[in-house]
Amino acid sequence: MRLNSNRGQALVEYLLIIAVISVVVISVVKIFGGYLQDTMTKSSCEMMGKTYVDGKSPGDGKCE
Repeated sequence: MRLNSNRGQALVEYLLIIAVISVVVISVVKIFGGYLQDTMTKSSCEMMGKTYVDGKSPGDGKCE
């Protein structure tokens, strides 16, 4: 009886690909998270009929 040593290789490769993609996505969200938050805040300000005010840094904007 011969053991198949390549049996789990594909699973490990898929897990490594998923891990790399996860790291990239987390990095992008970390870098651009403040800008995404400002975009959502601007949209909610418009929906509530209020004025958006920029903050000191990305992600610090608010409605007034």
